[in-house]
Amino acid sequence: MHSLWHRRGVLAGLAAMPAMPALARAGGLAAGPVQPTWPSLVEHYRYPDWFRDAKFGIWSHWGPQAVPEQGDWYGRFLYMQGHPMYRHHLEAYGHPADSGMMDVQNRWTAANWDPAALMQRFVKAGAKYFVSLACHHDNLDCYDSAHHPWNSLRVGPKRDVVGTWAKTARAAGLRFGVSNHASHAWHWYQPAYGYDPEGSRKGERYDAYRLTKAEGKGKWWHGLDPQQLYTGRHMVAPDGIDSIAAMDAWHDAHDGQWIETAPPGDARYARQWLLRQIDLIEKYRPDFCYMDNTELPFGPIGLQAAADYYNRSLQWHGKVDVVLTAKQLQPYARGGLVQDVERGFSDRLWEEPWQTDTCLGDWFYNRSRFTDRSYTSAEAVLQRLADVVSKNGNLLLSVPQRGDGTIDGEEENILDGLAAWMAINGEAIFGSRPFRVYGDGPTRLASGMKSEDGFKGFAAGDVRFTTRGGALYVLFLKAPQGTARIMALGRSQWNGAIARVTLLGGRTLSHRHSDEALELELPPGLGIVPVVRIEGRFD
Repeated sequence: MHSLWHRRGVLAGLAAMPAMPALARAGGLAAGPVQPTWPSLVEHYRYPDWFRDAKFGIWSHWGPQAVPEQGDWYGRFLYMQGHPMYRHHLEAYGHPADSGMMDVQNRWTAANWDPAALMQRFVKAGAKYFVSLACHHDNLDCYDSAHHPWNSLRVGPKRDVVGTWAKTARAAGLRFGVSNHASHAWHWYQPAYGYDPEGSRKGERYDAYRLTKAEGKGKWWHGLDPQQLYTGRHMVAPDGIDSIAAMDAWHDAHDGQWIETAPPGDARYARQWLLRQIDLIEKYRPDFCYMDNTELPFGPIGLQAAADYYNRSLQWHGKVDVVLTAKQLQPYARGGLVQDVERGFSDRLWEEPWQTDTCLGDWFYNRSRFTDRSYTSAEAVLQRLADVVSKNGNLLLSVPQRGDGTIDGEEENILDGLAAWMAINGEAIFGSRPFRVYGDGPTRLASGMKSEDGFKGFAAGDVRFTTRGGALYVLFLKAPQGTARIMALGRSQWNGAIARVTLLGGRTLSHRHSDEALELELPPGLGIVPVVRIEGRFD
C-alpha cells in the first residue's frame, strides 16, 4: 500500500500537470471507475499482497528468435550486413532478400516443448509467478490473436503458446503473467526494408520491401500479408548508401532509437496495438503484465490499455489485484504502475514494491552460452534475489528455451541449484518484508537500468536483511569463514534483543552482541548464500 506521504506527493504533482484531452473509447474497452489518466491510475491502484509475497518469478521469454540459437534481436540483426547474425542467416537460411524473418518464424515448431515438466522445475526452483512472452518486437503474437493473423496458431508451432502456459502455470498454483513488446516492432523491423550496401547483391532490397499478400498464393503463408508482419515502410533507408558503416550509422540515427510514439503518419498501428492488448488481457486474464516501455506506449493509447486492465481486474476480483510494469517512471506515474528495472540494481531500499528482470544468458536462446559456460550461476541468481528482496523488490528471471521448447543441461543444473537452496532457505524470501535497512557490506552498486553490465560481483561481508513472522533473516551473499561481523546490527545502530540465532538447515549459533557489531560463529563448509534466522525483540 502506498504511504500517505508518497500518495500526497504524487497526486500533488499530477494536479499540476495539464489535463489530458478527452479520449474516444476504443471498441472493447472495459467500463469502470479507472479512467485513462495518470491521476486515475494512481488513485485506484494498490500493490497486490500476492505480488509482495511472491518475490520470485520465472519468465519464458520464448519465441521464434530462439530458432537460430544466436541470442537477442535476431529478427533485426539478420538484415544488417556485416553483423554476425547476418552472416549466420546467409549460411543457415539464405540471403535476406530471399528468406527473411517470416521464414524463421515458420521454422519455430516447438516440437519438444513439455510445459508441464518445465513448470515442475520452475516451481521447485521457487517461482511463485510465471510469465509468458506474448509478442516480441518480431511482431508474432504467441497466442490466439483475434486482431493479428501473424500468430502462433497460424505460423510456426500452430499452438496457443500463451494459453498453454496459462493453464499449466495455474494448475501448478502459480500466478500467471504475460509480456508485450509489440509497440516497438514498427521501428525495430525497418532494416528488413533495407539492402546490402556492399557486395554481389548490393542495393537489392530485402524481403519485407518486395513481398505482398498476393505473392503468398500456394505458399505456406497463403492468406497472410507480409506487410502486416513487417509493419510497413516507416523509416526506410534511402537508396545510395554504399558502405556497411554508413548503413549502420543511418539505422542508429533513425529506427535504432527507442521510440514510444506511433509511426509517423500511421496512427492505425497504435490503435491496432491496443486491440491486440485488450484481446490478450480479456482472453487470458493475466495477474501480471510486463510492458517493455518507458512508462506506457503511444501516450493516451497506453493509458487506455492500463485503465482497461485495471477495470477488468475490478470485474474479475472486486479490486485492482493485478500488476502492470513499466520502466523509468516519472514521479507522476509512480503509484499507478509497478516499476521494472531491466537488468539493473538498486542502491537503496525502495518505499514501494518494484521489480528487476534479468536472464540466465541472453533473452533468446544463445547456444554459445552453453558451449562457453557463460550462464549466470545459481549462486549469482540467489545473490541477486537476496539483494532485490531486501530492497522491497521482486526478481523475474528468464530461463531461455531452445526453439524446440527444451532447456539445456546447464540450465537444468542451475535450476536444480536454486531448488536445493529454496528447500532450506525459502522462508527468508517468500512472504518477507524489508528490515529498516537493506543490509551491510563493502560492495557499492551502480543503480538503474542495465547497471548489471559492469558488475564485478559481491564480496565477503556483503549481507542482506529480510523480516518475516517476527524473525529477522541475515542472508550472506558470500559465505563467511569463521566469525561473521555485522556492523549494521551493532547495538549502537540497532536496539534489538536477541534470543536465539539459527543457521537455516543447521544448528543454533553462538553470538556476541556489542555496540560495534553482531558477531556470529559460523561452521565451516557453508553452501552458497547461507541464511541465519534471528529471533527476539526488534525495536
